[in-house]
Amino acid sequence: MYVKKLITPLIVTLILVIYFISIILGITSISSFPVARIFGIIIPLILIGFSISALIDRIREIKEGEGDDLSKY
Repeated sequence: MYVKKLITPLIVTLILVIYFISIILGITSISSFPVARIFGIIIPLILIGFSISALIDRIREIKEGEGDDLSKY
């Protein structure tokens, strides 16, 4: 079963998403500059998107039977 192999990528992605959301909340609550707020929201949202995209790719790899990522190299 591949469920055990999904636990680590899910936890790492969840931690990253929580971290980026805390950055968004921190910047929007502290900064009074509109440009800083815009970049403080956009950049973490982009990074959240990349993190979720990497998780989806990893799930596909695990489902295809490629459990070891280092075997490619």
